[in-house]
Amino acid sequence: MAETFKEQLGKEQLLPLYTVNDLGSVALAEAVLSENNLSFIEVTYRSDLASQAIQQLSDRGKLVVGAGTVRDLDTAKDAVDHGAQFIVSPGLSTEVVNYCLKEDIPVFPGAVTPSEIMQAMDLGLDVVKFFPANVYGGLSAIKSLAGPFFDIQFIPTGGVNNDNFTDYLANDAVLAVGGSFILSEKEVLKDEGKTASEKLAALTKQLH
Repeated sequence: MAETFKEQLGKEQLLPLYTVNDLGSVALAEAVLSENNLSFIEVTYRSDLASQAIQQLSDRGKLVVGAGTVRDLDTAKDAVDHGAQFIVSPGLSTEVVNYCLKEDIPVFPGAVTPSEIMQAMDLGLDVVKFFPANVYGGLSAIKSLAGPFFDIQFIPTGGVNNDNFTDYLANDAVLAVGGSFILSEKEVLKDEGKTASEKLAALTKQLH
């Protein structure tokens, strides 16, 4: 993984997970993030518009756009073909990880057990997605895992929200937090992003 990418994500601390059901929301989402000095967006493959949204954001070039919910190699290739600059998976696929490493694309596979984390390490990774965080023990689990895996960092997602995200970020083992609580299409479309931007500004004030 390019160190500058990891450093930048670590500085911003927020990885918005964004599912697109209306392509009209994409430019608005981009504007909301830019207004709040955030560079990253993870467009999930939970809708048929993911590829188009990634392409649109990539062409505009204002954000570092990645693909989420990447469960297989074909999806990873499709995302990269449409301009994805990083890949996030809910679990650990050796095929997906090896492809991304070969293409020099940052990849964050889901890993929540010691065995999964060790498998990720064997593949050469030092950052994994911890998902769903609320189901697999949350912050207490990350604290315990950080003992033997002191050189691994986590991106917890799932159950991370307005009320607990700062608790996660206070732990050195957490590189950043992910989730739709950061930015949702519903809020973006509500009033052309005004409410979404105000909410995000309130979130970012709690950082650092």
